[in-house]
Formats: sequence, structure tokens, C-alpha cells
Amino acid sequence: MAIIPFDDRDGFIWMDGKLVEWRQATTHVLTHGLHYGSSVFEGERCYAGKIFKSHEHNVRLHKSAELLGFDIPYSVEELEKAKYEVLHANNITNGYLRPVAFRGSEMMAISAQHSTVHVAIAAWEWPSMYSMEAKMKGIRLGMAPYKRPSPETEPVASKAAGLYMICTISKHAVEKQGFDDALMLDYRGYLAEATGANLFLIIDGEIHTPTPDCFLNGITRQTIIALAKQLGYNVHERHIQPEELARVQEIFLTGTAAEITPVSEVAGQKFTPGIITQSLIEAYTALTHAHTKTAAA
Repeated sequence: MAIIPFDDRDGFIWMDGKLVEWRQATTHVLTHGLHYGSSVFEGERCYAGKIFKSHEHNVRLHKSAELLGFDIPYSVEELEKAKYEVLHANNITNGYLRPVAFRGSEMMAISAQHSTVHVAIAAWEWPSMYSMEAKMKGIRLGMAPYKRPSPETEPVASKAAGLYMICTISKHAVEKQGFDDALMLDYRGYLAEATGANLFLIIDGEIHTPTPDCFLNGITRQTIIALAKQLGYNVHERHIQPEELARVQEIFLTGTAAEITPVSEVAGQKFTPGIITQSLIEAYTALTHAHTKTAAA
């Protein structure tokens, strides 16, 4: 299948307060965000024209920027309006949105106190990645060559672009081995997350998930924990040793893009996606669609 580059598409992108033609939404190569990683972003989905957890994503974008030492020059409400402008301009009802904020090109050094902060929002069609049948086959995870660093070494609560460098390296490494994604440990050797999604384990009918003290506490993760409790499952947030995988019956990942993605293998250990994973997929699907119906009513 031919790849359609993201810089050569039809449509509109919201950039610094206005809609611009897709191919004209550019920045200079001497941009601080490109050279020094001073960039934060969000990944969001819309279902039937309604952005799921939109307010939470707007708030987190502001918090992420704050942790990197700069301010988003648009309020939560202005971001909300801009995102729907983008959806309407591109006629998207089921898709993915990517807001991003970054320091500009006024200063090209570590210090960037006087750099302009730019904000852009793009969106494209992206329906759910798999049917239920395909989902329940599960994906295969290899072990990442990099670990999630200590919170003393990076702003772990920020969805900052630079923090994903080790994720890209790790995903590429395991893809060369035939896996779909990488399972990352944290700096202490505990299970952490995949390269772009949070991790959940089913042990004897109860749900266990790593404590997000050195990686992002995903909005989808928080949603799934709440759903699981509503369905009557016990949920344990704790530090989990890799050896505990031997006790696990089901594994799944959560994230905006992944939604809920079952796992069938971790580095040779096999797992069978089962009833708990399926029940949560169904509940999450119902929630996202109920969200759109409520908004339309």
C-alpha cells in the first residue's frame, strides 16, 4: 500500500489562530521545537463528529506546556472551538486530531525564553483500526531496548514530543524481530507501558495496571479504569514485576489510537484475549457512541 505523506494532502490545518491550506501549514527548519524537543501534543478521536474527552485533552495540553516551561497562547475554550473548525473544514466525522504546540525560531540555542509559541491542529479520517474479530486475535509485543526514565530525569507527566524518541527506537527494534510493538520496563525494572499505550493485565479475574509514576497517565487509561470499576471488576494500580507475566491470563493496551487492543504474546509468552478484555472493548465502544448520541440530543 502506498504511503500518503502527511505534508502532501488536501484539506485545512488550524495554525496560530486561523485555518490554512494543508500544504501551507509549515514552519522553518531552524525551529526550537525541532532541534531541542520543546514541543507538546495531544492525540484525540472523534466519533460521529464529537471529540471524545475533548476538554480533558485541552487541559492536558496546557499542563504539558507548563511542565516544559512555556504557555499555550490559546485558552482551553479557544482550542475547543478550533478543533471543531478543523473537523468541519475537512468534513471529518470519524477521525483523529493532532493538536501540537512548539517553540518557534527566534532563538536557536538551549535557552528559548523569547521564542514565540506556535499552535497547530490537524485532523484526518481514521476509523477504528480493527473489527472485534480482528481485535480479539491480539498483537505481539517484544521487549523494548530502552526503559522509561525516572521522574527525576524528565517531566514524565507531560505529553512532550521529545519523550517519545526512545519509543520510536524501541518500536523499530522489535518490528525488525517481527513484533507489532514493544513492552517497556521502567527505570526500576517494573512493567511500564507499550511505546504509545498503557498496559493492563488480567490475573485471576482481576485487573492490574502499572502505577503511572514515570510515564503518562493516559486519558483512555483513566476511562478504562472507571469503566472496569463500573462493571464490577477489581482494579489494582501497582508496581508489577516482569516475572508476574507467568500468572497473567489476558493483556490489553489502551490509548486514543489503540482504543483497547488485546495482546496475544509478550516476547514468546502466549496469552488468549478473553471475556474481560472483550467486555471492556464493548463497554468502551458503547461509551464513545453514547457520548456522541448525548451530544446530538
